[in-house]
Amino acid sequence: MIWNPNKECMSRDEMSALQGRRLHKIVAYVYHNVPFYRNKLQEMDVTPDDINTIEDIRKLPFTTKQDLRDNYPFGLQAAPQSEIIRIHASSGTTGNPTIVGYTRKDIGVWSECMSRCLTAYGVTRDDTFSVAYGYGLFTGGLGAHYGVENLGASVVPTSTGNTEKHVRLIRDLGISGIACTPSYALYLAETMEKMGITKEQIKLRVGAFGAEPWTESMREEIQKRLGLKGYNLYGLSEIMGPCVSYECSEQNGSHICEDHFYPEIIHPDTLEPLPYGQVGELVFTTLTKEGMPLLRYRTKDLCSLMDDTCPCGRTSVRMGRIMGRSDDMLIIRGINVFPSQVESVVLSMPEFAPRYLLIIDRINNLDTLQVQVEVRQEYFTQEMDNLGAIERLEKKLADKLKSVLSISAKVQLKPPGTIERSQGKSKFVIDKRVLK
Repeated sequence: MIWNPNKECMSRDEMSALQGRRLHKIVAYVYHNVPFYRNKLQEMDVTPDDINTIEDIRKLPFTTKQDLRDNYPFGLQAAPQSEIIRIHASSGTTGNPTIVGYTRKDIGVWSECMSRCLTAYGVTRDDTFSVAYGYGLFTGGLGAHYGVENLGASVVPTSTGNTEKHVRLIRDLGISGIACTPSYALYLAETMEKMGITKEQIKLRVGAFGAEPWTESMREEIQKRLGLKGYNLYGLSEIMGPCVSYECSEQNGSHICEDHFYPEIIHPDTLEPLPYGQVGELVFTTLTKEGMPLLRYRTKDLCSLMDDTCPCGRTSVRMGRIMGRSDDMLIIRGINVFPSQVESVVLSMPEFAPRYLLIIDRINNLDTLQVQVEVRQEYFTQEMDNLGAIERLEKKLADKLKSVLSISAKVQLKPPGTIERSQGKSKFVIDKRVLK
């Protein structure tokens, strides 16, 4: 099923024409309502009259996270405060948080786009759906919640915490869908197994997973242990929240709601646009947002765009899986390293659970990388007390990591359940080089 065929199945010419009209309108809107953008455009000698087609987007300035922090709290808000009905904030760890205000129309667009996502996953009004993203300033909980309600399904606002109670609700209420981080889905599976509840005793069939990077191997692990089909859900608070893009039944790239969010891929250093298929930094322009519209916002997420035809019938451009972040990219001894690379190696080996931690340090002016990883319970037998067995398994993983990362890593094996769990976003990296 397709929630909104008129928009999700538009021809490319129709979509480009719509995007061009909306781009002109949003540029005029911020030009007259946001001094920051008016100054930027005037410095570039650009007026709204210069923006007539979607191709004219290259004339516009980029917006960065730092711009949002410099204009804290409401400097980039375009709508008057009297029209703002909700405020969310990013969970940044440094500097001012990113404050995002939403008008009633923004909330409606958000719910509409989230309903597109859920429908693509196969969710209907007959489903009971648990939203296990955090509620509050984080956009995940309420974003998914309103989408489920808009679709007409029953929403269970479980949020995070009290996972054993959550498992019982999944079983007792016949919950058929869940939205959460992929790491929490695995934590849920672990908790369920400890409680002696099998996947045959529950009715979960759809998982909407996002808010952190995950791999195909992790998807397979979640699907196998929870008995559902897991789909990628992408969003960010600066642009809207969960709903910016979504996988369909093909699970081959995420369809972008590009009538509302126009995507670009640029080279992160030269800022030049890159063609479809090439990996670069993802950039979004909000085409309809009223509260805090953004022009060419640099997400720092690294991925590629696909414009080939999808068998599901949707014609929107798709984005590939996030390969990492240009600002989270680890440079270790001059080599670019992404945590997702380590995860792929760990999950390719049956001996290890999908629980790992990267610890980077600098000793005697030399960068060091330690990878801690949990051994699966079935492999953590008395043989693991044998020093030789431990060393052989550590070497096996270290060799694989070196072949992928092109640098050496010290591997430390951990007993099952000893790497700290998270009910929100998991922390996969500790970089001691930046600690003061």
